[in-house]
Amino acid sequence: MPLISRPSPRTVLAATTGAAAVAAGAWWFSDRAPYPYSQRRLLDLELPFLGLSDLDAVLRPRAGERMLELGPGTGLQALHIAPQLGPDGRLDIVDVQQEMLDHVMRRAKEEGQAGRNAAIVPHCSDARELPFDDGVFDAVYLVTALGEIPEAARVLGAAARVLKPAGRLVVGEFFDRHWIPFGRLHRLADGQGLHLAERRGPSLAYLARFRPCGASGTR
Repeated sequence: MPLISRPSPRTVLAATTGAAAVAAGAWWFSDRAPYPYSQRRLLDLELPFLGLSDLDAVLRPRAGERMLELGPGTGLQALHIAPQLGPDGRLDIVDVQQEMLDHVMRRAKEEGQAGRNAAIVPHCSDARELPFDDGVFDAVYLVTALGEIPEAARVLGAAARVLKPAGRLVVGEFFDRHWIPFGRLHRLADGQGLHLAERRGPSLAYLARFRPCGASGTR
């Protein structure tokens, strides 16, 4: 019986890096705002430095928290975060495209998210005018979405408004046509009363966590 050779770690790394590069290239050349539902399959690919483990490290989800995701796309991040919030938590998702929201909810149902994980609650709305009361979320996050929304400062201001005083905002940006350089994001966040707590990743692909200015601790 012939032996089946396994690829070396170097070969696996090269293949993974190549796949990420292809995904990144496809993201650049096909990117429009808002991202079209017809090209949704690309949204299921993890981007370099913005993977799910990277998001966990910066967002730090906890059981029982209420979180908000802006621009969830097909649910790559939402379906990963919801289980970590547990049955007493809640994840609200906001998108201007009802098709995207419907897609996330179908996936949540298919993957058995109901019951043991946080409830995922969809809202078709503009991220600049969030339909929530002040100070209700433990965390707000958006990955490769801020640059696609007009008036980024208003989006950050709306996010700051709905955060609890000790809440946290996580923004992930990747170098595409709508990329927001970190320096610009930092200035915009300062203007909305948000203080930088952590940044991870290079300038072209980063995650940054902010908290309301004056909040104590480093959550």
